[in-house]
Amino acid sequence: MLLIQSFKVLNLSASKLCRQSIRCLSQHSTNRTDPSHSNVDQQEVDRLSQLAAEWWDPAGRIKPLHSMNALRVPLIRDGLIATGFVPKEQIKSPQVLKDLNILEVGCGGGILTESLARIRANVVGIDPGEKLIQVAQNHAQTIDPNVAGRIRYLVETIEEHSPKNVGIYDAVVASEVLEHVNDKVSFIEHCVMALKPGGSIFITTLNKTNASWLAGIVAAEYVLELVPKNTHDWEKFISPLELKRILSTFNCTTILEHGMFYEFWRNQWSWCSRTDVNYALQAVKQVEV
Repeated sequence: MLLIQSFKVLNLSASKLCRQSIRCLSQHSTNRTDPSHSNVDQQEVDRLSQLAAEWWDPAGRIKPLHSMNALRVPLIRDGLIATGFVPKEQIKSPQVLKDLNILEVGCGGGILTESLARIRANVVGIDPGEKLIQVAQNHAQTIDPNVAGRIRYLVETIEEHSPKNVGIYDAVVASEVLEHVNDKVSFIEHCVMALKPGGSIFITTLNKTNASWLAGIVAAEYVLELVPKNTHDWEKFISPLELKRILSTFNCTTILEHGMFYEFWRNQWSWCSRTDVNYALQAVKQVEV
């Protein structure tokens, strides 16, 4: 709370200094001389890859991601409708996202990827975990071929993918990924790079608060054992305020912010007004003039 209040009283010159600092950090991130640099924590990748065998078990340790689709899919669908990317004749049809191109960054085993393809989006799912991409590809072979035909999986990071695919996606999705990222400025910059002007970036992640430490780590990992221990590092969490500040630096305007609440006793997610643990954002890439 003190941090939020302190930001509210910053004057204009301080805000400009903050934006300049982020741009400098971004330039430093993208101008590294090592072309093999990627924003990947291999320990994080290995930890998630250990869950590959049970990724598609809706009653297993990944079940919160399965049930989260009840919020994530409408968030993306309705967000693209609201920003005018969906023709009127498609809005109430099962083909609502027909012909729209979506990039899912950190797709894991493809839980959200497949759901977006089922409402006719063309989805590219990227992830640095080879085991997880293999799980996603194997599962895609078991579903409707028409749905599978709208999905493409790649073992890539966003830093590798976006320079080859500048401005081609109607939406970029990073769901439950940002809390595992080291260099968030570089990550956001490359997500925006792949986005069309007017397109939307959708993010779900964890706030950096005492409540998120208690709920997201202590309770979820050690008390209730909803996810494996050491899945999260509180130091990598990020507040909505900081995330919106980074997005604005890369010419993106946040148009939606929701809190998310997980009822673990029945494995169900709901929207809420509080953003102190889980939250979702939609930001739109502005057309440069």
